[in-house]
Amino acid sequence: MGSDTQPFDLAVIGAGPGGYVASIRAAQLGMRVALIERDRLGGICLNWGCIPTKALLQSAHILSLMRRAEEFGIHADNLRADFGVAVKRSREKAQRLSKGIEYLMRKHKVAVFSGEARFTSAKELEVGGADGKTKGSIRAERILLATGSRPRLLPNLTVDGQVILTSTEAMLLNRAPASMIIIGGGAIGVEFADIYQAYGTAVTIVELLPTILPYEDEEITALLHRSLTKKGIKILTGTKVEQVIVEAGKAKVRVSNNDGNKELSGETVLVAVGRVANSEVGGLKELGVATKNGYVAVNEWMESSIAGIYAIGDLVGAPLLAHKASHEGIVAVEKMAKLDDVTPVDPRRIPSCTYCHPQVASIGLTEAKAKAEGYTIRVGRFPFSASGMAITLGEAEGMVKVIADATHGEILGVHIMGAHATELIAEAGLAIALEATPEEIAKSIHAHPTISEAVAEAALAALGRPIHV
Repeated sequence: MGSDTQPFDLAVIGAGPGGYVASIRAAQLGMRVALIERDRLGGICLNWGCIPTKALLQSAHILSLMRRAEEFGIHADNLRADFGVAVKRSREKAQRLSKGIEYLMRKHKVAVFSGEARFTSAKELEVGGADGKTKGSIRAERILLATGSRPRLLPNLTVDGQVILTSTEAMLLNRAPASMIIIGGGAIGVEFADIYQAYGTAVTIVELLPTILPYEDEEITALLHRSLTKKGIKILTGTKVEQVIVEAGKAKVRVSNNDGNKELSGETVLVAVGRVANSEVGGLKELGVATKNGYVAVNEWMESSIAGIYAIGDLVGAPLLAHKASHEGIVAVEKMAKLDDVTPVDPRRIPSCTYCHPQVASIGLTEAKAKAEGYTIRVGRFPFSASGMAITLGEAEGMVKVIADATHGEILGVHIMGAHATELIAEAGLAIALEATPEEIAKSIHAHPTISEAVAEAALAALGRPIHV
């Protein structure tokens, strides 16, 4: 080790929600921690994903509510919306939280290095600057990769930031375009469709698979499809994009499905067809770290094929979710510290959330998946149209759906579309973690009137004794 090489117990590459959370937990456990980030603390999630998009969605939701103001006895004449101001607000919120991460790093005495990390051995890293020159060297007994992902692009398609966009460019426009074609009907595509539709953009979603949000419960996605269509969003499922052509500052998208071929025209095209892992860490390939389908292969404790090198988050595969990355980071460092009560991440206990309006959230098995795995199930449904609180809020679309094992009573999955779904799913997550039954949820007294009563009512419905439907 050279005289200018700094020693640490753990070096973390990437300061997104996986990396910075792992760094804090490691520091709490007494480790000397180095955190290396080439851009901003908080990573893509905080700076270009989770946080700014939710700020934009909140602006869009308020605008949509204001258009319905007369329902609530409020007259909002001459209503104006400034998309540029909404974007500016979203950037301010992201920057504020990024500075909050800086404070947390100082508080926990995590050494932060700005630059690009490169392996020189399994325990040594160089940190390079934007000019390509080495800024410093780090030696660590363990190295944790948390480099995240980037938008997946379509072949032969150039992102120009004006007509052809990824999610990054889509949250930086200073005005809402007249029309937008969104390629991809997953969470990113659906959320941006909701944002831009609220600001007057004519939105068309093109999805290759049979449904939007293809990994959610089919009954829930059918409800969302109907809700978004009612808003005026056009949705083409089972549709393949054949070609995208930019002419005279506009886009022509040629698509095909069972009805034949057609050409769509739009001022902008948003490519939202998933994400690609940032696995091109310098020197990693040379070390021989095993990969699978472009992701770093890890064991249940997030350790790679090379002892002492770990990977978490988007880098190790689906689901590509911030909270999954954070939890994996905690599991990895707690295992490094040899804590007795560490348990591996259970994929069935990872909630999935889509923050459009109405929201969609789920955890556990879908109805189709539960049947495919051989379970005999009981399904309970409770519509928000029967919820007193949902009605008073003017948000009576959607339902809570509880899927339980008919033999043992264990809750296998919970699926929600409707108001505050992304908050309600936490109760379902706790129930699944504790292997609770619908009976136990039903016996937990839910305050009235609340949206959360819908969870208890759906549990009662799974037992065959709902009260309010």
